[in-house]
Amino acid sequence: MPTRWPELPVLELLAAVGVHGSLGAAARAVGMAQPNASRSLANLERNLGLTLVERHPRGSRLTADGLVVAELAGRLVDGAAELLATATALRERHEARLDLAASLTVAEYLLPAWIAGLRHAHPELDVRVRVENSSQVFELLAAREIELGFVESPSVPHGPRSRIVARDRLVVVVAPTHPWTRRTHVTAAELAATPLVTREAGSGTRSTLAEALGPATGAEGHELAAPAMVLSSNAAVLISAASGAGPAVLSELAARPWVARGELVEVPVDGLDLRRRLRAVWRAGEPLSAPAAALLGQLGG
Repeated sequence: MPTRWPELPVLELLAAVGVHGSLGAAARAVGMAQPNASRSLANLERNLGLTLVERHPRGSRLTADGLVVAELAGRLVDGAAELLATATALRERHEARLDLAASLTVAEYLLPAWIAGLRHAHPELDVRVRVENSSQVFELLAAREIELGFVESPSVPHGPRSRIVARDRLVVVVAPTHPWTRRTHVTAAELAATPLVTREAGSGTRSTLAEALGPATGAEGHELAAPAMVLSSNAAVLISAASGAGPAVLSELAARPWVARGELVEVPVDGLDLRRRLRAVWRAGEPLSAPAAALLGQLGG
């Protein structure tokens, strides 16, 4: 009984002997040196326990057993060729599609321009984007539903690789009629004690604010005031704050047009650093596809 699987190159060689009628011609057809071809065939015969080729001065020909084995060898070689062709087609299909997820601020204010730049260089690329909060982006990445994610959270869990791709700042905004508009600033402690219009738990905006306010209050384990409203989109937060539902804290990218139009007023917070870093995240230990690497390569830190 054979002691190991035969290797594909020698099966390709055996099939070629049947087609070309000689070992020399077969070796040339498969790109193998004739001494190596003779050695490989001898090893195959020894492994199978069969004589496959009759050798004589005028050439080589397959034995009866060799004809049977060569036909089967040809099928295996054809199957291997089909496997490689299919794998190539699948890889090309994957490389023509890029699955992303981004937290809301990145998705609304930054990602469209990034994708436009990528599509300009790769017009055939199919880019699919899911808009989720930061914690859900990490879940999608772990579940292998996306290749590349963009988050606003102040930290990245152990596991994914990350890179800073942009910087942002959270701002406190209120309606023009709010009492804070008559002040030069509010304190971090006042902000922490005030019911805010805020994004949902798991959003990068909310986690950044909570992390910034913790040490700023000067009280370990300080409880932030319960939110006035919890909303799942920046637009809803802006509309609610402008309607007088309470102060809101959200990205300067989102608030800037509302402040410029006078629909909201920015209120400085004394001694509170609300700058944040926006990151790309991807799975560690795996090379990025060409489209993902191209997108990441065009982004600065």
